[in-house]
Amino acid sequence: MPPKFANTAAWQQAELIMQPAFIRILDRIRKQLDASNWKGTYENVLIWQPGTTEETKAIVENLVLQLESAPPKQADEIEQALMKLPTPTPGYQLNLQREGMETVKVDLWELCYQVCFLGYSALLAESPNYTVEIDTNLIDETGDVDWQLLDEKAAALVDRIFANLG
Repeated sequence: MPPKFANTAAWQQAELIMQPAFIRILDRIRKQLDASNWKGTYENVLIWQPGTTEETKAIVENLVLQLESAPPKQADEIEQALMKLPTPTPGYQLNLQREGMETVKVDLWELCYQVCFLGYSALLAESPNYTVEIDTNLIDETGDVDWQLLDEKAAALVDRIFANLG
């Protein structure tokens, strides 16, 4: 689930640190992969709201495919139908594989949220009233990104994930 922000100021702070955090996470993953026997591939995925049935997912995916080549009048009808159905959130996933057998999937946006927000948990985020709290330590006294702290936090998180892989 995408994060919910308490106010516009929190949204603006997130805009400041999310992209640099994501880049730092990807860079640290690359370094870890270079030094390990794990192979990593990246994949765009769709993240559905909890409770979305496989049938509903298939209907949405079929309508999206139809929309790509539909004439304008039919496209309007398809868009109206899609508005009444759950909309997935685009996600980005790291697929780790070792020796062709063991596979681990890692949600990269969830990692980014863990770096950017205080006490973030995917389970808490599913609550409709949960709002994220920006880790304002990642923003220096001038209002810019604290690159050193951001690097350290991203590195610690990625290092912990690889350490837990065994």
